[in-house]
Amino acid sequence: MFYLVLNYICSLFYVIMKNKIVIITGASSGIGQACAIEFANRGAKIVIAARNLDKLNAVAAKIKKIGVEVLVVKCDVSIQSECENMVKETISKFGRIDTLINNAGISMRAVFNDMDVEVLEKVMNINFYGTIYCTKYALPHILKNKGSVVGVSSIAGYVGLPARTGYSASKFAMQGFLEALRTENLKNNLHVMVACPGFTASNIRNTALSSDGSVQGESPRDEQKMMTSEEVANHIVKGVEKRKRTLVLTTQGKLVVFLSKWFPGFVEKQVFNHMAKEVDSPIK
Repeated sequence: MFYLVLNYICSLFYVIMKNKIVIITGASSGIGQACAIEFANRGAKIVIAARNLDKLNAVAAKIKKIGVEVLVVKCDVSIQSECENMVKETISKFGRIDTLINNAGISMRAVFNDMDVEVLEKVMNINFYGTIYCTKYALPHILKNKGSVVGVSSIAGYVGLPARTGYSASKFAMQGFLEALRTENLKNNLHVMVACPGFTASNIRNTALSSDGSVQGESPRDEQKMMTSEEVANHIVKGVEKRKRTLVLTTQGKLVVFLSKWFPGFVEKQVFNHMAKEVDSPIK
């Protein structure tokens, strides 16, 4: 009886994830993989999507050990038809969608004046249009359940980062889209959350694009001093459960976002100096 009462009280304040259907893009590694495991630990049924099928299957094996159902879908979010297919496969297997985690993303590091425009286009296609495509096809199903659409953004979506023009542009665009989507659906009880982890230990910097579109290969930052993907995933899942609007993580991230509203010139100088200290930084 005690546990029944406790579960009822909890349900008044946050969403119980057990048996919810959660789609996570970019789930083959990093934050996406960690989110898949975290949602599975809460009893959700998981759909994991990414381009690398072998890595996805490895993640699926971990989820199956937890004892929940998992669907693996090979999907390049920059291709609209593949996003549509991902949603169709989800509905075919589970019959509903409760939460979409738009996590798939790519970064870049190059001064805009030296960068091929195609690099910026690729970043926008994955980070921004990937969110658009996945949300477009999943939204009708999510609305039926008054569910959640989440965008894994970045502090770069609040403050433009030098040598990350394409990345910042994609995150600003993502956040603008999600905020407008939230307002459009105020009467539909749609939950929309923008999650900004700050610098997180993951492979996004290793796979970041250089000025000519080649992969950077090695992270220019000390990954050991960053928040782990597992910590970020825990915050994201709790944010979905509590139906938060925004999630800005790390003390540094919160400070930058706050100060940028009141002292933008000061923040610009501090951000420039901070990014210039990176190994082989393209800005001086």
